[in-house]
Amino acid sequence: MSTSLEMKNIQKFYGPLHVVKDFDLHIQPGEFVTFLGPSGSGKTTALKMIAGFETPTSGDIFLGKQSIVDLPAYERGIGMVFQNYALFPHMTVAENVAFPLTVRKAPRQETKEKVDRALELVKMEQYGGRYPNQLSGGQQQRIALARAIVFNPGILLMDEPLGALDRHLREHMKIEIMRIQKQLNVTVVFVTHDQDEALTMSDRIAVINEGRLVQVDDSKSLYGKPKNRFVASFVGESNILPCQVERVENGAGNVTVAGIAPGVAQLTGQSGGDRGWLFVRPEHIDIGPRQPSPGSINALDGVVENALFLGEMTRYLVRCGDETITVKQQNRGLGHFPGGTQVTVSWKPQDCTILN
Repeated sequence: MSTSLEMKNIQKFYGPLHVVKDFDLHIQPGEFVTFLGPSGSGKTTALKMIAGFETPTSGDIFLGKQSIVDLPAYERGIGMVFQNYALFPHMTVAENVAFPLTVRKAPRQETKEKVDRALELVKMEQYGGRYPNQLSGGQQQRIALARAIVFNPGILLMDEPLGALDRHLREHMKIEIMRIQKQLNVTVVFVTHDQDEALTMSDRIAVINEGRLVQVDDSKSLYGKPKNRFVASFVGESNILPCQVERVENGAGNVTVAGIAPGVAQLTGQSGGDRGWLFVRPEHIDIGPRQPSPGSINALDGVVENALFLGEMTRYLVRCGDETITVKQQNRGLGHFPGGTQVTVSWKPQDCTILN
């Protein structure tokens, strides 16, 4: 049975270093939540505290209604999948998967039935007699996953589990992990620095920076409505331009973009006279031949510095005064603008937001 997880005001110090700060997070039973952040942000330390490999300096952690902060790792009933698989080389696949049941002294027949079921879930039922060194990286990761779920844990922790796989295998394993999670209805906490993994797999994403939760949201909200510049720049590709709010009309801001162009943008609590940062995604920017249109809203004249063909789309870098704008345009019969072309880039008011 899946269970809820709650972290209440978790703090973690290593000497004077404050690595996890004010962590408050509630995860519902059966939810897939990803800790996303750059290296050194504190995401793996937070996961280790849930697992019992690290002890919080203060705060509490609950599985369901039970506080686990003082329980040793082996009594928490938590499944764990590591990046390096951590399989025992001297054990067969079946023995590796059976290990959590063996240490729990489960009856032999029950162990065999659960191992068979776990191997079937990960589509490795024919490999029980092999050893880890006889398996590919993707197969070893499947065995590590089977071992983590064989004892029906209430929660499954995954620390960069796809980091050692090549791109093709990563894409395949993402789908497999999502399938197994839904089939078992197990609560998952997944750690990664890969935003594509987070956006694809998660019910919610907890973005972590410098030890703090800076935004916890579903993928669409996180991508479309980031709360600050860090989230906007870390999750997906973005343009973040300096601007000043001149006045507020009908809930939107009339702004000056990059000190040179008039614009209109969505506000996040700013008032007239405030300085901020205009956020707009590259795919929401239009690019076209330079046209004399003085006073156009949300439009900047520039010169193409680089045009990179990516198959289904072209990625442009356009120099507009002191700023460089990234544009992504689908290649569907639209014009192509080679380096050195004078162009105008523009975007709609509903597609841009002012961030502090």
